[in-house]
Amino acid sequence: MARLLIIEDHPLFREALENAISAALPDAEMLQATSIDTAIGLLSPPPGVDLILLDLSTPGTTGLSGVIRLRKSAPRTPILVVSAHQDPRLVAYVLSLGVAGYVSKSSTKEQLAHAINSVLRGDVHVPGSARSAEARRTRLPAQDLLKRLHDLTPQQLRVLDQIRCGLQNKQIAYELGICETTVKVHVSDILRKLQVTSRTQAIIEMEKLDFVNLIGEARGPADAPRDGAAPLTSTGTTTVREAPPA
Repeated sequence: MARLLIIEDHPLFREALENAISAALPDAEMLQATSIDTAIGLLSPPPGVDLILLDLSTPGTTGLSGVIRLRKSAPRTPILVVSAHQDPRLVAYVLSLGVAGYVSKSSTKEQLAHAINSVLRGDVHVPGSARSAEARRTRLPAQDLLKRLHDLTPQQLRVLDQIRCGLQNKQIAYELGICETTVKVHVSDILRKLQVTSRTQAIIEMEKLDFVNLIGEARGPADAPRDGAAPLTSTGTTTVREAPPA
């Protein structure tokens, strides 16, 4: 029996995901979380989850930091991102983090079920737009920042999220249930690993991972949208045989 973890804070779409899972895997066991912190709590100790379905806009995350936190907490569990964001540049960023698939929230129940089955087979489910010529030319200027974030421990990523929210060391210690001295050590390590010298600079770096900034940075001057231009949308999906994320 497959066990899946749904990370989605919107009740209606969470129900839609449950229906899609039931269509793909009638006997599947489903766990639910409405925030990244709750999800990580369910993943520790490992409950043997076979697949994580993640909404990129789930509370407790800035841009792609939630994906990084989940990858740290469950490095061998495949993640299928289910998102309303369809720009191929953003998809390219997400796939670069080693997720097992990306599917649009506008997909039908049958398409969602297909994506779930594909990822559970060990495939990587990719929107067709992400394999277009434009997507292959996508530059990833925040890639260096993502690599630096990967150097942070799971606890340091939690502390960084609290810093981003404007909390001071004493408040962070209270929120995370640790002593203030430990928080100070984490903050020093975070600044060193991010190659910044202040909390303000760390917050500015994290702002680069907001969806609008990611898409804007990846878009060169020549392909900036004209006023009134239609938004990019996914036109299909391609399933690629690859090994599951390590």
